[in-house]
Amino acid sequence: MKLLLDTCMWQPTADALRADGHDVVWSGEWTVDPGDVDILAIAFREQRVLITLDNDFGELAMKRKLPHAGILRIVDPDVRKHAAICRRVLESHAAELAAGAVIAADDDRTRPRLVR
Repeated sequence: MKLLLDTCMWQPTADALRADGHDVVWSGEWTVDPGDVDILAIAFREQRVLITLDNDFGELAMKRKLPHAGILRIVDPDVRKHAAICRRVLESHAAELAAGAVIAADDDRTRPRLVR
């Protein structure tokens, strides 16, 4: 799956998802942070699911109706769990994300918020 990890995500999470065979872009590797609106636009243009800790992306998608290619917001503060949470959600909700779902997930729960 094509993924764009927001700067706030931990680099080992990006590395783990790459090792799983996902096509991962991590904005933490960019020289400049273009800001949330542009990150969401890049993810949409490249048809990448955006993975973030930031609630602002869900609001941009749901309230401002900005186009996106699916958003996964991790709500668990333990960065050591993020790769496992991503793996679980990507495996169980790939079709929903590909259809544009906004999903919030932690170690115990997955909550789809919107499918466009």
